[in-house]
Amino acid sequence: MATSYRDYTSPNTQFTYDMRNNLFFKKDDRNFIDALGIAQLNTLGNSSLLDIFLTTGNVVEPHIHQNAAELVYCIAGEAIVSLINPFTNQLLNYHIKPRQVANIPQGWWHYEMALTDDTHLLAIFDAPVPEVIFGSDILRLTPASVWAHTYCLDEAKVKETLAPITKTVVIGPPLGCQQQGQLPDRAASSHYPYYGYSGQLPDSYGYYDANYVQQGGYGQHPVYQQPTGYPQYGTNPYDTGYPPQSVYPSY
Repeated sequence: MATSYRDYTSPNTQFTYDMRNNLFFKKDDRNFIDALGIAQLNTLGNSSLLDIFLTTGNVVEPHIHQNAAELVYCIAGEAIVSLINPFTNQLLNYHIKPRQVANIPQGWWHYEMALTDDTHLLAIFDAPVPEVIFGSDILRLTPASVWAHTYCLDEAKVKETLAPITKTVVIGPPLGCQQQGQLPDRAASSHYPYYGYSGQLPDSYGYYDANYVQQGGYGQHPVYQQPTGYPQYGTNPYDTGYPPQSVYPSY
């Protein structure tokens, strides 16, 4: 916990918060992420959270947090947490179940895939405002000519392949994607890296849900429809202060 010089006698001091009031991203009613940072809970200190809900085959897309490490705790279901060790150039895949964790050091490329429906993960960060760079943004914002020239690729094919990625994906595959992929083997041990499954991921390129429109830039969302079983709270304007695009309390 970071040292805080906050005036704890202030009537604005916050000690509790309902994360259902701060939706970060929603693909559908069963695949969404709620967020908690210092903008929501001003006594939080040097930490923040993402509450992640996924169904089978859904992926928190490849990304890095350039200013924070991430500890992924499995509450329910099962997931594969994958990361690239930049010191060994190895892709490591860890199969976690309830009460198991996987740790991603600061700045490491990683992603998470649900192996069962109703998978529930908690991502814990050692920064009050984690920053993020998503793979979909790297792919779509780097000119096709640069990819083609750098890696000796056919520029027309690069453009065609990347054309469906028009926004930040966050949870893939996007709604409407027709491509199918084989899921990782669930027998992969959480103690022994399961190499090679990354080539079998469902294709995250595809189509976007016409019902999900990000207005006014990344991080602003439509009215949150509470998932089945959640008590209904009042309409939330989602104006709790997450910075836009790559500044992280937007995951």
